[in-house]
Amino acid sequence: MKFAYYPGCSADGSGIEYGMSMERTAKILGFELQEMEDWNCCGATSGHNTDQLLSLALPARNLAIAEKTGLSMMTPCAACYSRHRHAEHAIKHDPDMKKKIEQVLEMELQGTSETVSILDVLANKIGPDAIAAKVTNPLTGMKAASYYGCLLVRPVEHTGFDDAEDPQSMDQVMRALGAEAVEWSHKTECCGAALVTSRPDVGNRMLYRVLKDAKDSGAECLVTACPLCMLNLDMRQAAVEKQFKEKFDLPVYYVTELLAIACGDAPKTVGIEKHFVEAGQYLQTVKIRAAEAKIAAQKAAEDAAARAKDKASAPKGKAADKPKADVGAAPDPKKVDAFKAAFTKNPDKIAAKLVEDPAQAGILVSILDEKKIGKLADLMATDMDLAKTAAAAFVTEELKRQGECQD
Repeated sequence: MKFAYYPGCSADGSGIEYGMSMERTAKILGFELQEMEDWNCCGATSGHNTDQLLSLALPARNLAIAEKTGLSMMTPCAACYSRHRHAEHAIKHDPDMKKKIEQVLEMELQGTSETVSILDVLANKIGPDAIAAKVTNPLTGMKAASYYGCLLVRPVEHTGFDDAEDPQSMDQVMRALGAEAVEWSHKTECCGAALVTSRPDVGNRMLYRVLKDAKDSGAECLVTACPLCMLNLDMRQAAVEKQFKEKFDLPVYYVTELLAIACGDAPKTVGIEKHFVEAGQYLQTVKIRAAEAKIAAQKAAEDAAARAKDKASAPKGKAADKPKADVGAAPDPKKVDAFKAAFTKNPDKIAAKLVEDPAQAGILVSILDEKKIGKLADLMATDMDLAKTAAAAFVTEELKRQGECQD
């Protein structure tokens, strides 16, 4: 599968992590992106507010370049996707406008080029099953609100690849990655777009409503496929929290970032550290949840197998003895108890094994309680690396709490 690739103006600037993760997504899933030669800005977001002919001629020039390749044009940006689909519609359904565009560009347009969204490619051309087959680090325990924004699925006569009111393509991808796609009402509401700059009194309230609905619906993060939506939700979230006196603390991710990470990439590979709202810590939390879920699933499977074995070996006509509670248990209860005892006897020594920095190890000791000790002991008995990750998460959470108290 090969596409003429239109990266758009933000892929090397404000949306650089989108460009990075888009390239990784293509490599992981096995489709090719052939960047178009001499492409130009599509005109978003100001072109269509300035001159109709200009707003159509700019994307139409890119469509003409794509036509020469004989490939469908794929663009990651929702605004770029919208402007090119508008131009396609005009070329196919408005002969007079098509003629004007050709005169301006001094280029002929066949109207054969089709612009596709990355969500259309992932959900409909590759499919959730094929994506799930590539997942090595499932995002089990992630509660994500898939945010489509106002351009990806509307208007229907220009897009048509998903439902305009309750789109599901990104939700399907997130579920394929192992995450929970929460149900919420603002998935296609506008984030405020450029209004957050020109009319912050209007734009910030629009942004606030999106963030609040996501949080109230149980989401712990937002996922998007639009650089402008990302910019608003991520960079401006702190300002919205300050204005409306409400804390959201919602990490925001590109869907391609999460796909690459779920398929084995390190977060840094796709630019997670470039986000404004701290996004790495939540990924660590999800990693721990995934490990705990895996342990629980293994234990359940082993217990079920033990019960089946006992039942099969029981004398005919007699009920099988009830299996022991610790048959096939994972992790080993003896190891767990040993680590719990070690925490109680010498917490400083155990903390030092989990956290290299002495000061942070001291913080870990100061916040240890029965619940944290239990979780760390379970992980230490199963996977020491995950235990270290969990300990680091506890320390980071405490440092963040202390910082908020000082503020």
